[in-house]
Amino acid sequence: MAQKIPATVITGFLGSGKTTLIRHMLANAQGKRIALIINEFGDLGVDGDILKGCGDETCSEDDIMELSNGCICCTVAEDFIPTMQKLLARENRPDHIVIETSGLALPQPLVRAFNWPEISTQVTVDSVVTVVDGKAVVEGRFAHNVAAVDAQRQLDDNLDHETPLSELFDDQIACADMIVVNKTDLLSNEESDSLANRLRSDSRSGVRVVKTSMGALPFDVLLGQGIGAESDLESRHEIHHHHHEKDDDGHHEDHHDHEHGHDEFESFVVIRAEIADPAAFALQVAEIIRGHDILRLKGFAAVVGKPMRLTLQAVGPRVDTYFDRPLGPSEPRETRLVVIGQAGLDRAAIEAALAA
Repeated sequence: MAQKIPATVITGFLGSGKTTLIRHMLANAQGKRIALIINEFGDLGVDGDILKGCGDETCSEDDIMELSNGCICCTVAEDFIPTMQKLLARENRPDHIVIETSGLALPQPLVRAFNWPEISTQVTVDSVVTVVDGKAVVEGRFAHNVAAVDAQRQLDDNLDHETPLSELFDDQIACADMIVVNKTDLLSNEESDSLANRLRSDSRSGVRVVKTSMGALPFDVLLGQGIGAESDLESRHEIHHHHHEKDDDGHHEDHHDHEHGHDEFESFVVIRAEIADPAAFALQVAEIIRGHDILRLKGFAAVVGKPMRLTLQAVGPRVDTYFDRPLGPSEPRETRLVVIGQAGLDRAAIEAALAA
């Protein structure tokens, strides 16, 4: 059976920075073909027009599909599933699908839809990413422009218009595999650290919290998490049942339309000698990741007495290893690992721990 296409679900309130995050991802897609499904809603939807400027090999205009019939989680059967089937029926299928939900849509019903038999054998939820407006959350508003969010809610009669944003926020956090705290440039270091720690304690075990100011998240950190969220619905259930499997659309200000780098993140290569025991080394790597809050670790290793090269991929504390091919006669029998994390990693300690 062909490998399932991974899909990333990106949620977050109007103004949190989802479109900025996606545009940065497309600009750094490393040759991957990305398809976008965007949940438009009424006259507030502008993301389609903004993102259609990405027309290149990474994401052509044909790869952008809009759901314009209301909230994504109440149009699963008549809108989302047919859209996915159309995408999957293409000859040039995408390498990855990114779904931007409306800002008030709960991600849980959408994740459940990936178990529908029409698509369940072909796609999997790589991860659910919740984008948070750090400044607004610290100030207790949860959205940059509360009046605009309330205006969105009025457009959909199926929504509970009185639900506090804090409850909607709780449900987005409950479903997240990664929480992106955006706009940290508007916070002090103490405020952003305190918020990140609070979100870690409020979320499920293993959920990663990353900070950024402009949605400039490294491609390898955002995509390729391999969670399979549709198989883990019990732990990410809705806390508050505040809408009738319905919701409305949230987009965000696309402030700052200039290039920005990865100065909030860093990566480096660690080279060490052959390893003796792949299973023991995987446990060692997992412990190092937990101890140093590493976001991603990947690379290749030579194993003593083995002719095959060992591939190692780690997302958070989950480490996967497998032998992929024989080492060539001219290839050095060494271990080469790329470490990715927030700026400020203790490189010397990590290098020493990986070499131990």
